[in-house]
Amino acid sequence: MKILQTIKTSSQKKRCVTILGSTGSVGCSTLNLIKYASKRFEVVSLTGNENVQLLIEQAKIFAPKFAVIGNEELYDELKAGLAGTAVRVAAGKAALCEAAEMNSDIVIAGIVGIAGLLPTLAAVKRGAVIALANKECLVCSGSLFLDEVERSGATLLPIDSEHNAIFQIFDFNQVGSVDRITLTASGGPFFRSSLKDMENVTPAQAINHPNWDMGAKISVDSATMMNKGLELIEAFYLFPIKKEQINILVHPQSVIHSMVSYKDGSVLAQMGTPDMRTPISYALAWPYRMKTPAQRLDLSKISQLNFQKPDLKRFPALSLARDALKMGDAMPTILNAANEVAVSCFLEERIGFLDIMRVTEEVLNQIPNIVLNNVDDITFCDLTTRKKAEEIVFALA
Repeated sequence: MKILQTIKTSSQKKRCVTILGSTGSVGCSTLNLIKYASKRFEVVSLTGNENVQLLIEQAKIFAPKFAVIGNEELYDELKAGLAGTAVRVAAGKAALCEAAEMNSDIVIAGIVGIAGLLPTLAAVKRGAVIALANKECLVCSGSLFLDEVERSGATLLPIDSEHNAIFQIFDFNQVGSVDRITLTASGGPFFRSSLKDMENVTPAQAINHPNWDMGAKISVDSATMMNKGLELIEAFYLFPIKKEQINILVHPQSVIHSMVSYKDGSVLAQMGTPDMRTPISYALAWPYRMKTPAQRLDLSKISQLNFQKPDLKRFPALSLARDALKMGDAMPTILNAANEVAVSCFLEERIGFLDIMRVTEEVLNQIPNIVLNNVDDITFCDLTTRKKAEEIVFALA
């Protein structure tokens, strides 16, 4: 499978950038890099969902041609905030896709959740270079998404730290020499906690990640290790490997971001400080590298690097994800939608922390697997799953 094509541009040419989800953690990190290397990049469009004030602030600093807020109720606030500027403003799902369709050299796909699927697909259909942070594009649409990439000639550059690490060290010219890939996981804030202790976890505790600065939803996914489960599914679609060739190890220091093992016994690892600006910069500057303000890794100050297998009893998300991948068809879409609802309900304090996986598993048991032939099928499956998940949450309350 062809993941990327070489971008045939000079390293000196100023690149135009669209950021889908500029108010999220990935978007903010991207803008930090663009500000750091302002002579190399120009912002074409920015989109946010709820944080309209931050979007206004970003638009005033980076002067994009287009700014979009996903929540239509916030349109007037966005329009008033950018009055007197040359920035065109809009709101809603269609406007998000319009932003993605605007001509730019690279699109940062950083919208969290299934909401990012249609805008990212819009960018893919115009043959754009996509720096993909949205896991759900591949988790929920898998082969359909990659088929569109192939038809359009678009380029995918993964910017999740784990997939970007593999991307840097995977030998695409000798796929048969790869024995396995290993995704590393920090283990989150509760890796050493008992099930009894996790029963009483609060949202504030769950989003307090020990290594990474991420949004609330992704932080909770890291705490349950569903984030790693979704990454497992994503890795299967990103790289030309078999399902059984994907391994997961807990690495609390988050120094080694992932590894590729080869049949000759060699193991290549990509290392760095836990800073999303590093993988994002790799995509922004591809096929070159750019200087970043990220802290440099000093191995002399690290006393040890630890690794261990994840405890599937305390973190069943990994088993649920692997099973969903094996079953295929709609199961990864169902897994994602059920988890999104359960995480949202946990953050609203409607259910407990361990209930996230209880709800997700129950939904997987109740909704039948079907073949998804198009985006409409994915949308229907997603909505059906969300309805069922809400019913199960209501029964728990």
